[in-house]
Amino acid sequence: MDFQIGSHKIGPNHPTYFIADIAANHDGDLDRAKQLIRLAKEAGADAAKFQHFQAPKIVSEYGFTHMNAQVSHQAKWKKSVTQVYSEASVSWNWTPLLKEECDRVGIDFFTSPYDYDSIEHVNPYIPAFKVGSGEIDWIEALEHMASKGKPMIIATGASNIGEVQKAVHAILRINPQLCVMQCNTNYTASPENYDFINLNVLKTYAAMFQNVVLGLSDHTHGNATVLGAVTLGARVVERHFTDSNDREGPDHKFALNPADWAHMVQETRLLERALGSADKFIVGNEMDTQVVQRRCLRAARDIKAGEAFTREMIDVLRPATPGAIKPDQIENVLGTKALADMPLGKELRWTDLGA
Repeated sequence: MDFQIGSHKIGPNHPTYFIADIAANHDGDLDRAKQLIRLAKEAGADAAKFQHFQAPKIVSEYGFTHMNAQVSHQAKWKKSVTQVYSEASVSWNWTPLLKEECDRVGIDFFTSPYDYDSIEHVNPYIPAFKVGSGEIDWIEALEHMASKGKPMIIATGASNIGEVQKAVHAILRINPQLCVMQCNTNYTASPENYDFINLNVLKTYAAMFQNVVLGLSDHTHGNATVLGAVTLGARVVERHFTDSNDREGPDHKFALNPADWAHMVQETRLLERALGSADKFIVGNEMDTQVVQRRCLRAARDIKAGEAFTREMIDVLRPATPGAIKPDQIENVLGTKALADMPLGKELRWTDLGA
């Protein structure tokens, strides 16, 4: 199940891998794109991700202009869909420069390619392929990326379980290195979106796809979704990243700023520490507590040597002095005799009792 991305081991027993999706938040400015890479690194991201697409190969001008109106999150766009995609695209000339900046600051360079030419273009630069939710049923493209032999990360927003199953099986037939992300593709940043995240789908994925890594691609602002997903087993988290939610552009409103991103990572690292082991045992920092908070058997009055113990002669009190008889052994103590005098309150030990 585990696989490697750069210097990071990805899997259920490894730290959560955070992908900062810069996407279109570069606003067409290479220097700004580089700045966001640096900010993402400082905020604790493991990867900085962009999106490589060519507008004519991802959207149909005819299709969108013949809709009654722009819908969903696109309804708030002040420009046509085609124009927004054209302006949000990453120039191929940028690719080696973005990779170089990521290498310089020590963060993995990612990008999602959205057409065959882009797949071939980005392949030499990326350690893994991240596939957006909208590509879930473009099986031939998924298979083409899978054939490159690099880890695959696929988001599953706005799809049903049959579509997810078909995509997962298509990839796994070619490439076993796969992360499947639960995702809700509503980009309005509305608080109501929490009602549609359905983190419990991760349980379904864990049962159905036992050899994949689980993940979350999320567009809310708080930490609840991420912490919940990690608790349910997700080990790859992708969220959009910006320096300011007040900027114009399609992705800024639902992205996390550096302070919120850093807080998310800090909270997740605390959660990972807190999740700990599935084994239940008395751990190191509660050894003293088990003494002062637990109980043992004690003499309820002064007891003479040779007296046979009755229930009235036994108190069950804190502390649980090491070596003393535990409360669950009361029945076995009844009828035994004290081998020596015992003062009120003294703990009972098996070495002090006889037949």
